[in-house]
Amino acid sequence: MLSHRLCISLGLFALVALAQAVRADVPPAASPAVEPPTTLRLWKGDAPGAKGTQDSDIPTITLYLAAKDKATGAAFVVCPGGGYGGLAGHEGEPVAKWLNTLGVTSVVLKYRLGSHGYRHPVELGDVRRAIRTVRANSSEWGVDPKRIGVLGFSAGGHLASSAATHFDAGDPKAADPVDQLSCRPDLAILIYPVITMTDPFTHGGSRQNLLGDKPDSQLIDLMSNEKQVTPQTPPCFLVHTADDGAVPVENSLNFVAACHKNHVPVELHVFEHGPHGFGLGGNDPVLSTWPADAARWLERHGFTKK
Repeated sequence: MLSHRLCISLGLFALVALAQAVRADVPPAASPAVEPPTTLRLWKGDAPGAKGTQDSDIPTITLYLAAKDKATGAAFVVCPGGGYGGLAGHEGEPVAKWLNTLGVTSVVLKYRLGSHGYRHPVELGDVRRAIRTVRANSSEWGVDPKRIGVLGFSAGGHLASSAATHFDAGDPKAADPVDQLSCRPDLAILIYPVITMTDPFTHGGSRQNLLGDKPDSQLIDLMSNEKQVTPQTPPCFLVHTADDGAVPVENSLNFVAACHKNHVPVELHVFEHGPHGFGLGGNDPVLSTWPADAARWLERHGFTKK
């Protein structure tokens, strides 16, 4: 299938525009991990800031271990989208199982939501805790603590980009040993991400759910992650469509420009056409090519094997 495609690869500081190519490298169908997934609470007791004890008040991770004969030692925290008001199922388990086919262990994060009254910094605290938890269990799960990434879709992409720009090295004096560990991801994959909280390119529903009805300008700037990129931001891989009707492509373009300015390795793929929320691409012969591109990028960064 011939397709027009805009591909910007700033990791190599090269630009290829509207290339036509025959793509036959669609990734194989995901197969289940050898061990069944296991769901774990991020905190043993009530999570910080919990408003109750319902399921919606309990952030969790669901662990999908890579098969031992394929495992590369890398891991990803997966953040489904949903406008900070829900969690899209097709951006969770199927993504974890796809990563398993690459030998990458995955955890799907169930973070707390604005639709249940949770506002920033609760969601950021949940993804930071998830990354620390993977590091804390790296020996048991067969994971290299220096090869832990974060992957997010839409509002989950905002959360993943927040993890990539709002991180710390841990508190060595913390009573909880998990909190002593760094929450910096080593790579970030952002798929049609919400990046900015600033008009005119923000996604209004995500901003309202995360920051409330009338956030002040300082909070808007703080959580506009294109403004928070530094040279310490990890390498990033982004995918968007040029005509995304929900989250404008400028979210990704401006984030990539900030990465380039700060000498952060970054790769961006912009498809000419496609709806918001396409996940792994389904049966679309063009959109379904991005996982193969991401797999090659992961290989270049030492997360997968050739």
